[in-house]
Amino acid sequence: MRTVRIGVDTGGTFTDFVISENGRLSTKKIPSTPDNPSRAILEGLREYLDSGHALLVIHGTTVATNALLERKGPRIALVTTKGYEDILSIGRQTRRLLYSLKGEDRIPLVRRNLCFGVSERTTPAGTVERAVSPAELRALVAKLRRRSIKAVAVSFINAYAGGTNEETVADELERRGYLVCASSRLLPEYREFERTSTTAVNAYLMPILDWYLESLEAGMGGAALRIMQSNEGYISSQKAKKEPIRTALSGPAGGVVGSLELARAAGFPRFISFDMGGTSTDVSLVDGEIRRTNESAVGDFPIRLPIIDIHSVGAGGGSIAHLDEGGSLRVGPRSAGADPGPACYGRGELPTVTDANLVLGRIDPDFFLGGRMKILPERSREAVGRLAARIGKTTLETAQGIIDIANANMEKAIRVISIERGFDPREFVLLSFGGAGGMHAADLASALRMKAVLAPENAGVLSAFGLLLADSIKDYSRSILKTTDQADPTEIERRFKEMEKRGRRDLAEDGFKSPAMFFERSIDLRYLGQSYEITVPFRPDDFPSLPDEFHRVHEKTYAYRHARGTVEIVTIRVKARGVTGKLHIRKTKTPRGASVRDALRKIQPMYYGGRKYRGPVYDRSKLSPGLRFSGPALVMDFGSTTFLPPGFSLRVDGYRNLIIRKNA
Repeated sequence: MRTVRIGVDTGGTFTDFVISENGRLSTKKIPSTPDNPSRAILEGLREYLDSGHALLVIHGTTVATNALLERKGPRIALVTTKGYEDILSIGRQTRRLLYSLKGEDRIPLVRRNLCFGVSERTTPAGTVERAVSPAELRALVAKLRRRSIKAVAVSFINAYAGGTNEETVADELERRGYLVCASSRLLPEYREFERTSTTAVNAYLMPILDWYLESLEAGMGGAALRIMQSNEGYISSQKAKKEPIRTALSGPAGGVVGSLELARAAGFPRFISFDMGGTSTDVSLVDGEIRRTNESAVGDFPIRLPIIDIHSVGAGGGSIAHLDEGGSLRVGPRSAGADPGPACYGRGELPTVTDANLVLGRIDPDFFLGGRMKILPERSREAVGRLAARIGKTTLETAQGIIDIANANMEKAIRVISIERGFDPREFVLLSFGGAGGMHAADLASALRMKAVLAPENAGVLSAFGLLLADSIKDYSRSILKTTDQADPTEIERRFKEMEKRGRRDLAEDGFKSPAMFFERSIDLRYLGQSYEITVPFRPDDFPSLPDEFHRVHEKTYAYRHARGTVEIVTIRVKARGVTGKLHIRKTKTPRGASVRDALRKIQPMYYGGRKYRGPVYDRSKLSPGLRFSGPALVMDFGSTTFLPPGFSLRVDGYRNLIIRKNA
């Protein structure tokens, strides 16, 4: 039976589908259903579910992230070592606004009266000094039952070294019907606050993802479902129910994976991905390979799991323009989303970035979503006009101001992941995608003096395309906390092999054979006494040269080294990858006699830099490789628009990417 593979990316405004069938790709884009994202997914999948084909769906979801940011989860409890019940409230005792005279309101994910201490003790060496008593465990269950708890986080001090006591509690609670997340299963690493925070967040999300995926699978019948993680790989839906925190930022992760394949094919291994959707903009720097971090946060909550290094800001096509308390114009982070959406959708009244682009002539109202969705330009002019009257500007000036502010927010995000981390954006291209990215990319690249803009075909659904390119990836870690002089290479090798054995077992459960399994080792190192580590790739023969390699990487990262400093091994890591069959990105030949005129749809007014222009609108599907033209112009694709400003030129490469550069 033929297998149809479908990548599904749920965004705040649209749900995107990329379908791979018999070597051919097709796309679909329908409005999201924020109240229950599975409804839009099942609607988009309906024809394939009814076809009788074997179906594999790889899904990038924002359900976990949104639930965490909006605090829409159930009541959960934390079980920790007696005396450490305040760990989530105390945190690191750091202040986000160091010089603010106002106190910071921080509401822990687990209320203090739902944090329970248990008399137990495991040593840093992993030896159980005091086991959990059956009587105390029965008393704990009674307390949880009285408080109508849905899920429980279990995080004991030193459980990273030995999880026996955690397993005792977790097994009993699971037997009683609770959803349980034990820190030694999820994150066997030291730093009790980050480990406890990550465990609590995961427990908080377990009932939400469990309900969501159960309802989605019920509607999908026998179709296979995989869920994209934040670490550039996917996992089974069953694994996602147990460890939902791994799915945070899964949609943007798909975009980075898709960007890497397209950029490599086009000859641009160094790029910054720029994903501007309806609600937010996500940027990530790729210097030949995808960069990952083990230190991240979702909202106010630290997450210590491997994740693609993505920076997000609340600037998207649906971001609402408004006046702050001082009367200054602001854009976002609040979004109109899919319902009511921008004013031009016919239901909303507030002006958004999409409305501003429409007022400035940077969208063809007759070709929105390939002409399948009707939008109303007059409603955009009315919404922006009402805001303009409040600030004493014209409608066009206000629309331009909205675009300028949105661009400034997104430029700042790009600076965070480039200049602030020691990378010069002038050495990178800007790979633009998402439904709104192409309308802003040229100006952003110009402001940062980047090499060029690369706008791929089907940019509006690139994140869904990236899901089809993802592999199955599992991450394993174990804290060691020994200096390189103290550590036993044989013991380190044994720990690595244990994690790789677990990886082989987990990949085999996902259907992978040994030839498709690959493993990458790394070690977190630091100078003894430092607070944070650097991750260094590791091979079995590298142990003697480990300190020298760390000195080199430390100097490259921080511009100095302590040549005689003692190096400490903090954590060892294994990344297990099950490699899937990849879609092939093929070049297209230029047909004889191809002309830009073949793609011309119409001429329409466009406004830029305070001037009015009349520019061509091109149908991207009819632009052949090798064609070139200059701005101002619009290039319309299904699901995305690219604006070529005056003073910029564009060429179509062999992969049908648009390569945009500023004229000399």
